[in-house]
Amino acid sequence: MDDIRYKQRFENFEKSFLLLKSGLEIGDASVVEKAGVIQFFEMTFELAWKLMKDYLIFQGYEIKSPREAIKKSFETDLISDGRRWLEALTDRNLTTHTYDEAQADEIYVRIRDLYFGLLEEFYMTFKETICTD
Repeated sequence: MDDIRYKQRFENFEKSFLLLKSGLEIGDASVVEKAGVIQFFEMTFELAWKLMKDYLIFQGYEIKSPREAIKKSFETDLISDGRRWLEALTDRNLTTHTYDEAQADEIYVRIRDLYFGLLEEFYMTFKETICTD
């Protein structure tokens, strides 16, 4: 059952990731488009850590929080930059609780320049090595 759970979670993560990717392909994004990208980032990040959690539980680990999922994923080489993932978690938490246009612009740039690469690497690792069967 857990095997099915992480595979189903991956399907949802993949859909969200591809939406985020298409949002980031918009050149000279408007305020509304940037807000959409931030929303897709929040959704994709949430699904990413839950995918980590489901997979790690399937592997026999006990995971209760996003921070634990990220740390254990780094320890087990599921992700390569644990520190940057924790920074993304902090920004994700900021975007869900407040809206400040200047802060949103800064986070949009970090999503585009830093966090999307993390999510893409995780997506490719998972798709190519874990969901191949």
